[in-house]
Amino acid sequence: MKFRKKPVVIEAIQLSWRTWSEICDFVSREAFGKGVWVYSAPGEYGDNPRDIDHDRIGLLIKTPEGTMLATEGDWIIKGVKGEFYPCKPDIFAATYEEVP
Repeated sequence: MKFRKKPVVIEAIQLSWRTWSEICDFVSREAFGKGVWVYSAPGEYGDNPRDIDHDRIGLLIKTPEGTMLATEGDWIIKGVKGEFYPCKPDIFAATYEEVP
């Protein structure tokens, strides 16, 4: 048997420092797991790995499946039941298209 995913309109915001205030307004307080996670890849930015201009943002989100880490560039999706979860950009692009 084959099945097709039902068309569903979702809300989503891509996680970045630039969209942080939107994320704070979008994600429910209950969904924030342990808050923000700031990281740099080891050696990625020379001798100063804590350079705020290069630090990346992550967010721990409580989902129905447990706490998940969304990293910069991931999409934060609000599901049909009001739940939140992260989605990698390539999966998001293959699954969703923008609604005009």
